[in-house]
This record gives sequence, structure tokens and C-alpha cells, in this order.
Amino acid sequence: MTVYHFVGIKGTGMSSLAQILHDMNYHVQGSDIEKTIFTQKSLEERGIRILPFDKENIQQGMTVIAGNAFPDTHEEIQAALEQDVPVIRYHRFLGQFMERFTSIAVTGAHGKTSTTGMLSHVIQGAKPTSYLIGDGTGKGVEDSKYFVFEACEYRRHFLSYTPDYAIMTNVDFDHPDYFANIDDVFSAFQEMALQVKKGIIACGDDEHLQKIQAKVPVLYYGFNEENDFQARNIVKSTTGTTFDVFVRNTFFASFEIPGYGDHNILNALSVIALCHYEEIDVHVIQARLKTYQGVKRRFSEKTVGDQVLIDDYAHHPTEIKATISAARQKYPEREIVAIFQPHTFTRTQTFLEDFAESLRESDKVYLCDIFGSARENHGKLSIDDLIGKIDGSQLITEETTEVLKDHKGAVLVFMGAGDIQKFEELYQSTLA
Repeated sequence: MTVYHFVGIKGTGMSSLAQILHDMNYHVQGSDIEKTIFTQKSLEERGIRILPFDKENIQQGMTVIAGNAFPDTHEEIQAALEQDVPVIRYHRFLGQFMERFTSIAVTGAHGKTSTTGMLSHVIQGAKPTSYLIGDGTGKGVEDSKYFVFEACEYRRHFLSYTPDYAIMTNVDFDHPDYFANIDDVFSAFQEMALQVKKGIIACGDDEHLQKIQAKVPVLYYGFNEENDFQARNIVKSTTGTTFDVFVRNTFFASFEIPGYGDHNILNALSVIALCHYEEIDVHVIQARLKTYQGVKRRFSEKTVGDQVLIDDYAHHPTEIKATISAARQKYPEREIVAIFQPHTFTRTQTFLEDFAESLRESDKVYLCDIFGSARENHGKLSIDDLIGKIDGSQLITEETTEVLKDHKGAVLVFMGAGDIQKFEELYQSTLA
């Protein structure tokens, strides 16, 4: 029997896919760096073998699934090619795998992971569902009707997929190390739209998505009246959000979500629209939305003493704004303190002004040094360039996290796509 060997198994998508195949009774193992990464917990819980990188890991009878972060010159990929062991890139494998199910791709510059998590939680209340979430969570169900998965636009990887449906949350300029500008990003989404087989659910409040051309029906959702699915009568509270949904100006149903901020209403609307199109019972949608607990590293909260600590993956100005807004809805009376670690030099350079503007929405800002990626780990600018644009902001280091104790009763929002969690953990250790 084939053993699927994952090169880079701790990657968020790779970890999820490994879990899905394991759940479906395939033989799965993988290799990666030895540093602990949050995605490995789910692998370890399933007993999936994780090895250090070594060309000796490659054996006959394997199929190698290669993570997109690793070039063909990687020792294990090279060993596989030399031994005629099949090597398939992650996104290509996924593209073939999903053909067995009614596949739903969730894509967009922001909100992919949260929406994928929400949709998979809701739809599995109606039919057997397998899902792949970009926070390292995957679940495989052998007799699945649906396969819900996160589809990333970076390097146009999502063009390996021809899904039945696509949810498109928004188009925004990100990944400036790859995309030239917003038009380049839009062209990728436009190309993706032409590969969808049954229908597209798109945010009609997004000016770019309004221009999407497709060979299948495009249903729009949002706050504006011209949308097919519109949220009205929104009530925001410290315990969550309620709203009514109108389908083409006719009342459909009322919904309640335990989430905060406009972005979570939009995410829920996209899920409601998809489920409505697939004729899933409205009572199932209502009940499941009410119990959705979120995904890893998206507004993940804990209370420590008199402070609330929030961990969030926000690494783009739009996401930072949304996260701070959600914190204000839930904790309107408290000081909101942002602790932000910029991710990649190209992104920090491109959005320097926008980062400053979005971070100013908080009451106090602490900044960590820029986290370089595997693709680039140095740049012309430094964190001082961002500090200089935000009045009263301060540099915070691994040695100076104790300064956060000064903010009695505050909400501390740790944001970033690098290793910002390390700062949160170090701060917690000073409280012990």
C-alpha cells in the first residue's frame, strides 16, 4: 500500500491534508524542521509520524507530496526524483483529490480561514463533510458529500483547482513579493472564477468582485441593498451579533453568531448563501452558526488575571483594523493594546502608511521586530520606520514583555503571521 510522505508536513495546508488522508485510512507520514510549530499538535494526536528532514526518509512504494515552500533541490525531493518515487506538489494533489466530492473553495485576500472553518462547521450539520482549513486543521470523512477547503491566491496556486463552488470574500493587494498591484491580484481571481463549475458566492460590497465574469451564476452577499443576500437589522453586543437576512429583498431568516465585527457578519452571509443554494435546511444553518467557536489563531482569547489576551493572525492593515474593531465590540469599556509583529519586509514596506493608520485604532501600540520569511529575511527598512509613524508606540522585545503589566484590566491583542505567539508566551511566564 502506498505511503504518502509529506515534505514539510508542519505547513498549515500540508498538516491539514495529512490529517484528511489519515482519517480516510491512508498511510501517512512526513518530515519537517525540528522546531515546534502549532500545526503539529493535531498530527501528533492522530499518531502521524513526523521525521526530521533526511534524504534517507525516501523509500520505494511512497508517493511524495511536496510542500510549495520547498524547491526541487530540497534533499528529500531530489532523492525521490533520483529513485523514480512519484513527487506531486501539494496544490496539484489537492486539485485531483477534490474531484471525488462536491468541492467548495473558499478564497479571498482576507477571511479565508475563518470562512472555511465556519462553512465546514455549518455544512457538516447537514451532510458528511471533509474539510481543509488553513490553520492546520483537517478532517477526512470517507463517505463525504462535501469537501470544503481554503484556496490561496499566492503565486496563483488556486489555479490548480476546478471546484464546484467558490466563495470569494474580497480582493485586496497583498503578497507584494509576488503580485505587482491590485490589478494583478484581480486577474488571478478572474482566472479562478472561470474554472468554477457550479456557482460563485462573492461579496458584492467589494468593488473588484462586482466586476468578476464567470460561466456560472454569481450570487452576491453583503450590506448593500443590491446584493442577492443582504444583512439588515444588525444588533451588535458584547456577547455576539444578530442580524436578519433578506434574499433579493424578501425576508429569509434571522441569525445569531458568537462573533464580533462586520467581517464576521460577511463571513456568515457567504455561508448562508452557499447553504441556501444547496438547499440546506435553514434550522440547521441557524443552529450551527450559533455554536461556531472559530479557528486557531483568529481572535483566540484567554483571560489571565485582570487582562484579556487575544492571539490573532492579522498581518495586513485590513485585518488589523477588523481585529481591533472586533475587540472594541466585545470589550467597549477596556483599553485596547496592540502588540504587532510585521511579517515580511516587502509587505511592511508596501503598506507602511496603512499599517500605521490601522494600528492607531488601538489605544496603545507595541511593535516587535519585522519577521522575515523563508523567501526574504532582510530589507532596507527597519521597525523604527513604523514606530516613527505612530505616536507613543514602543518597541517590545523578548526581554521587555513585562512592560505589558502596566496596562491593568486591558485587552492585549497580539497580532502577526510570524512567531508573535512567542511574545505572548514570554509575557505570560512573567505573570507566573
